[in-house]
Amino acid sequence: MQAASLSPEYFDALYDRSDDPWSFESSAYEREKYDRTVAALGGRRYESALEIGCSVGVLTADLATAAQALLATDVSEKALERARVRNKLKTNVRFERRVLPGDFPPGAFDLIVLSEVGYYWSDADLALARDRFAEALVPGGDLALVHFLPKVADYVRDGDAVHAAFLSDGRFVSVRSERAERYRIDILRRSA
Repeated sequence: MQAASLSPEYFDALYDRSDDPWSFESSAYEREKYDRTVAALGGRRYESALEIGCSVGVLTADLATAAQALLATDVSEKALERARVRNKLKTNVRFERRVLPGDFPPGAFDLIVLSEVGYYWSDADLALARDRFAEALVPGGDLALVHFLPKVADYVRDGDAVHAAFLSDGRFVSVRSERAERYRIDILRRSA
Protein backbone atom coordinates (compact mmCIF):
# COMPACT_ATOMS: atom_id res chain seq x y z
CA MET A 1 0.00 0.00 0.00
CA GLN A 2 1.32 3.43 -0.96
CA ALA A 3 2.09 5.85 1.84
CA ALA A 4 -0.24 8.85 2.01
CA SER A 5 0.96 12.44 2.15
CA LEU A 6 1.36 13.77 5.66
CA SER A 7 -1.77 15.70 6.63
CA PRO A 8 -2.13 19.34 7.66
CA GLU A 9 -3.12 18.00 11.10
CA TYR A 10 0.33 16.39 11.42
CA PHE A 11 1.93 19.84 11.05
CA ASP A 12 -0.66 21.58 13.23
CA ALA A 13 0.25 19.15 16.03
CA LEU A 14 3.96 19.98 15.62
CA TYR A 15 3.29 23.73 15.83
CA ASP A 16 0.98 23.18 18.82
CA ARG A 17 3.96 21.65 20.67
CA SER A 18 6.54 24.22 19.53
CA ASP A 19 6.57 27.63 17.82
CA ASP A 20 9.60 26.48 15.79
CA PRO A 21 9.58 22.65 15.63
CA TRP A 22 12.77 22.39 13.54
CA SER A 23 14.66 25.27 15.22
CA PHE A 24 14.84 27.22 11.96
CA GLU A 25 15.40 30.45 13.89
CA SER A 26 18.33 29.26 16.01
CA SER A 27 20.04 26.35 14.26
CA ALA A 28 23.51 26.91 12.77
CA TYR A 29 22.81 23.97 10.43
CA GLU A 30 19.66 25.67 9.11
CA ARG A 31 21.45 29.04 8.74
CA GLU A 32 24.20 27.40 6.68
CA LYS A 33 21.65 25.59 4.51
CA TYR A 34 19.68 28.80 3.88
CA ASP A 35 22.86 30.72 2.98
CA ARG A 36 23.89 27.92 0.58
CA THR A 37 20.39 27.85 -0.93
CA VAL A 38 20.43 31.56 -1.76
CA ALA A 39 24.01 31.30 -3.04
CA ALA A 40 22.98 28.41 -5.32
CA LEU A 41 20.56 30.75 -7.07
CA GLY A 42 23.67 32.45 -8.46
CA GLY A 43 22.66 36.04 -7.78
CA ARG A 44 19.74 35.83 -10.19
CA ARG A 45 16.88 38.28 -9.55
CA TYR A 46 13.39 36.84 -10.02
CA GLU A 47 10.18 38.66 -10.90
CA SER A 48 7.73 36.23 -9.30
CA ALA A 49 8.73 33.52 -6.82
CA LEU A 50 6.81 30.83 -4.93
CA GLU A 51 8.05 29.28 -1.69
CA ILE A 52 6.31 26.07 -0.67
CA GLY A 53 6.33 25.25 3.04
CA CYS A 54 7.68 28.54 4.40
CA SER A 55 7.17 27.52 8.06
CA VAL A 56 8.10 30.45 10.34
CA GLY A 57 9.56 32.49 7.46
CA VAL A 58 13.32 32.34 8.07
CA LEU A 59 14.24 31.29 4.52
CA THR A 60 11.44 33.55 3.27
CA ALA A 61 13.33 36.59 4.56
CA ASP A 62 16.38 35.55 2.53
CA LEU A 63 14.39 34.73 -0.62
CA ALA A 64 12.65 38.12 -0.46
CA THR A 65 15.96 39.77 -1.39
CA ALA A 66 16.09 37.75 -4.63
CA ALA A 67 12.52 38.32 -5.82
CA GLN A 68 10.45 41.29 -6.87
CA ALA A 69 7.35 39.43 -5.62
CA LEU A 70 7.33 36.35 -3.37
CA LEU A 71 4.34 34.21 -2.46
CA ALA A 72 5.16 32.10 0.63
CA THR A 73 2.80 29.24 1.50
CA ASP A 74 2.38 26.77 4.32
CA VAL A 75 -0.25 24.29 5.53
CA SER A 76 -0.12 25.65 9.09
CA GLU A 77 -1.80 28.94 9.94
CA LYS A 78 0.18 29.07 13.19
CA ALA A 79 3.46 28.91 11.23
CA LEU A 80 2.18 31.56 8.82
CA GLU A 81 1.35 33.90 11.71
CA ARG A 82 4.99 33.73 12.85
CA ALA A 83 6.25 34.14 9.28
CA ARG A 84 4.11 37.25 8.77
CA VAL A 85 5.52 38.85 11.92
CA ARG A 86 9.10 37.99 10.95
CA ASN A 87 8.64 39.49 7.47
CA LYS A 88 6.27 42.37 8.28
CA LEU A 89 8.58 44.99 6.70
CA LYS A 90 9.01 43.05 3.45
CA THR A 91 6.40 44.61 1.19
CA ASN A 92 7.21 42.25 -1.69
CA VAL A 93 6.13 39.14 0.28
CA ARG A 94 2.62 37.81 0.76
CA PHE A 95 1.57 34.71 2.67
CA GLU A 96 -1.18 32.19 1.99
CA ARG A 97 -2.32 29.00 3.66
CA ARG A 98 -2.40 26.30 1.00
CA VAL A 99 -2.28 22.51 1.01
CA LEU A 100 -0.01 21.80 -1.92
CA PRO A 101 0.30 20.45 -4.49
CA GLY A 102 -3.50 20.16 -4.79
CA ASP A 103 -4.27 23.78 -3.87
CA PHE A 104 -1.71 25.26 -6.24
CA PRO A 105 -1.79 29.06 -6.64
CA PRO A 106 -2.66 30.54 -10.03
CA GLY A 107 -0.12 32.42 -12.07
CA ALA A 108 3.33 31.98 -13.51
CA PHE A 109 6.60 31.98 -11.58
CA ASP A 110 10.24 32.25 -12.57
CA LEU A 111 11.32 30.67 -9.25
CA ILE A 112 9.72 27.90 -7.21
CA VAL A 113 11.43 26.84 -3.98
CA LEU A 114 10.64 23.40 -2.57
CA SER A 115 12.66 23.20 0.63
CA GLU A 116 12.09 20.40 3.12
CA VAL A 117 8.63 19.47 1.81
CA GLY A 118 8.79 16.91 -1.01
CA TYR A 119 9.36 13.92 1.26
CA TYR A 120 6.01 14.52 2.97
CA TRP A 121 4.07 13.82 -0.25
CA SER A 122 2.64 10.56 -1.54
CA ASP A 123 3.79 9.27 -4.93
CA ALA A 124 0.64 10.72 -6.51
CA ASP A 125 1.17 14.14 -4.89
CA LEU A 126 4.85 14.19 -5.88
CA ALA A 127 3.85 13.45 -9.48
CA LEU A 128 1.17 16.16 -9.32
CA ALA A 129 3.76 18.61 -7.94
CA ARG A 130 6.08 17.92 -10.88
CA ASP A 131 3.22 18.62 -13.30
CA ARG A 132 2.11 21.77 -11.50
CA PHE A 133 5.68 23.09 -11.29
CA ALA A 134 6.27 22.42 -14.99
CA GLU A 135 3.03 24.27 -15.84
CA ALA A 136 3.66 27.22 -13.52
CA LEU A 137 7.35 27.81 -14.21
CA VAL A 138 8.03 30.07 -17.15
CA PRO A 139 10.53 28.66 -19.69
CA GLY A 140 13.95 29.33 -18.20
CA GLY A 141 12.47 29.58 -14.68
CA ASP A 142 14.26 27.88 -11.79
CA LEU A 143 13.15 25.20 -9.38
CA ALA A 144 15.21 25.09 -6.19
CA LEU A 145 15.05 21.74 -4.39
CA VAL A 146 16.52 21.55 -0.87
CA HIS A 147 16.05 18.48 1.32
CA PHE A 148 17.41 16.74 4.39
CA LEU A 149 19.04 13.44 3.37
CA PRO A 150 18.71 10.94 6.23
CA LYS A 151 15.52 8.88 6.23
CA VAL A 152 13.00 9.99 8.85
CA ALA A 153 10.48 7.40 10.05
CA ASP A 154 7.38 9.60 9.60
CA TYR A 155 8.30 10.77 6.09
CA VAL A 156 7.14 9.08 2.89
CA ARG A 157 10.63 9.09 1.31
CA ASP A 158 14.09 10.57 1.79
CA GLY A 159 15.51 13.71 0.21
CA ASP A 160 17.49 11.87 -2.46
CA ALA A 161 14.29 10.21 -3.71
CA VAL A 162 12.54 13.60 -3.99
CA HIS A 163 15.39 15.05 -6.05
CA ALA A 164 15.65 11.92 -8.22
CA ALA A 165 11.97 12.27 -9.15
CA PHE A 166 12.56 15.77 -10.51
CA LEU A 167 15.97 15.08 -12.04
CA SER A 168 14.47 12.23 -14.09
CA ASP A 169 11.76 14.51 -15.51
CA GLY A 170 12.77 15.82 -18.95
CA ARG A 171 10.88 19.08 -18.41
CA PHE A 172 13.65 20.19 -16.02
CA VAL A 173 17.38 20.56 -16.68
CA SER A 174 19.94 20.47 -13.88
CA VAL A 175 21.82 23.76 -13.55
CA ARG A 176 23.56 23.33 -10.20
CA SER A 177 23.89 20.58 -7.64
CA GLU A 178 25.44 20.68 -4.19
CA ARG A 179 25.59 17.96 -1.58
CA ALA A 180 26.48 18.46 2.07
CA GLU A 181 26.65 15.81 4.76
CA ARG A 182 22.95 16.06 5.72
CA TYR A 183 21.25 17.95 2.87
CA ARG A 184 21.37 18.53 -0.85
CA ILE A 185 20.48 21.43 -3.10
CA ASP A 186 19.57 21.11 -6.76
CA ILE A 187 18.71 24.02 -9.02
CA LEU A 188 16.73 22.86 -12.02
CA ARG A 189 15.65 25.03 -14.93
CA ARG A 190 12.40 24.65 -16.82
CA SER A 191 13.27 23.68 -20.37
CA ALA A 192 11.78 25.69 -23.20
